[in-house]
Amino acid sequence: MANSAEPSSCLSLTSSSHQSNGSISHSIASSSASEAAGLSLEVLSLSKLSSSLEQLLVDSTCDYSDAEIVVEGTAVGVHRCILAARSKFFHELFRSEKGTSDKEGKPKYVMTELLPVGKVGYEAFLIFLSYVYTAKLKPFPMEVSTCVDDGCAHDACRPAINFAVELMYASFMFQIPELTSLFQRHLLNFVGKALVEDVIPILVVAFHCQSSQLISQCVERVAHSDLENICIEKELPHEVADNITMLRLKSSTDDETNVEAVDPSHEKRIRRIHKALDSDDVELVKLLLSESDITLDEANALHYAAAYCDAKVLSEILSLGLADVNLRNSRGYTVLHIGAMRKEPSVIVSLLTKGACASDLTLDGRSADTICRRLTRPKDYHAKTEQGQEANKDRICVDILEREMRRNPMAVDASITSNASADDLHMKLLYLENRVAFARLLFPTEAKLAMDIAHTESTSEFAGLSASKGSSGNFGEVDLNETPIMQNKRFRSRMEALIKTVATGRRYFPHCSEVLDKFMDDDLPDLFYLERGTQHEQKIKRRRFMELKEDVQKAFNKDKAERSGLSSSSSKKDSINYQLRKL
Repeated sequence: MANSAEPSSCLSLTSSSHQSNGSISHSIASSSASEAAGLSLEVLSLSKLSSSLEQLLVDSTCDYSDAEIVVEGTAVGVHRCILAARSKFFHELFRSEKGTSDKEGKPKYVMTELLPVGKVGYEAFLIFLSYVYTAKLKPFPMEVSTCVDDGCAHDACRPAINFAVELMYASFMFQIPELTSLFQRHLLNFVGKALVEDVIPILVVAFHCQSSQLISQCVERVAHSDLENICIEKELPHEVADNITMLRLKSSTDDETNVEAVDPSHEKRIRRIHKALDSDDVELVKLLLSESDITLDEANALHYAAAYCDAKVLSEILSLGLADVNLRNSRGYTVLHIGAMRKEPSVIVSLLTKGACASDLTLDGRSADTICRRLTRPKDYHAKTEQGQEANKDRICVDILEREMRRNPMAVDASITSNASADDLHMKLLYLENRVAFARLLFPTEAKLAMDIAHTESTSEFAGLSASKGSSGNFGEVDLNETPIMQNKRFRSRMEALIKTVATGRRYFPHCSEVLDKFMDDDLPDLFYLERGTQHEQKIKRRRFMELKEDVQKAFNKDKAERSGLSSSSSKKDSINYQLRKL
């Protein structure tokens, strides 16, 4: 019985154990579900809190701000309790009770006075402020974080870099560490794929934000690049520049095959010329040139002046006539390329006036126009200038270079190999083809004469607007047996013929050419297709086209009168010479 009782007791124990485990499992499951529900509720509550606080920034009817921060001339309302709770910087700032009061009694702070160096723009501050209020990072505004070059991927252009730089600087200075770390990682992604000159602003902000990892990556990139020493010295903090110089010296010492002999006295003379340019002393530059065998080209004086000197100094140096305005520096940049990087209209105009070639490309296939576009934000390019205000320099620079490319689309650099360069060549061909097509339409006899002189008919026509009007162009056709070299040669042959045609027209019909130039800049894409659009639009186009024909006819008569005047003057001069010979 005792043995029979054991199983019973064991069964009883087992049953009891099962019931116990079941209740424990049920208890754990209930607890987990409760915790999950609690976490879900917490996330939901935080999300609602975030949305509610965001209303304080985006809803104008919720303006309960008690202070203002002026950024780029615009006052941004802020709530001191939120900023002070989130940022130690603002806690200390507001506790010190600094700031001027406006008529409503709100303390007012100016962004430029809050930062020791550098800048934080309006849009960048709004993104930063939104994160402080909501703990969410909003997408970057396209108008300030991209450039106006349609061919750019916007993944490492200067506006994209500059916007991230401003946000990292704001995050560091206003002491939001998690946001600083986020933008440090963001900038690290730029270092490897950006142009080396665009790494400079990243390195500067890394230095000011004391980001050792970012500094190390940038220094390595710059030290092993071909960026000129003078650029490093002029644009970076001294200790960073010294670090890069030491790395370069060590690298050249380790790799003895790349060590080049440097004449210290030669380098010293070049630096003297640069210092004279810094002092705006052109007379001293002339004296230094006369006392040594250094030339302006050896000193890259035009490159230096275009980058760092007053436009008046550059103009004076150009007027000396002692330097090649189309000289390339060690990185393959012309003076105009450097001027485009500076984005100063007077610098660009001075160079173009002295014969700088706008069609010259960098080694990676960029023109001065492309360089300028990739430095320009849509916000700046499309900004409207109020009467009496300073003109929009960003738009002016791009327009000047673009107009020069259209006005004088001479042969592109012979080393065109990249897709971007080929596309650039196609656009120039398309422009020239369309311009000649309009000339043939508006004054066919004269246009045919210019084309005969240039032997244009002997080359294959590019499929431009002229082709759409019935011409049989074969540039749109694909010849599988044609190599890229053969195609390039065919393109160039056609371009040379078209350029000569346009040049002939400008020589003998200058006033007509001016009308065509203006028309091509303003109305070409839409006006050519008179049959497209609504009846009202077609009527407007036909009226505008008739106005254009009248303008061309007036210009043609003017050209004709001038030629008749020259002919008459020439005949009179011949008659006088004949009479004198008879005497």
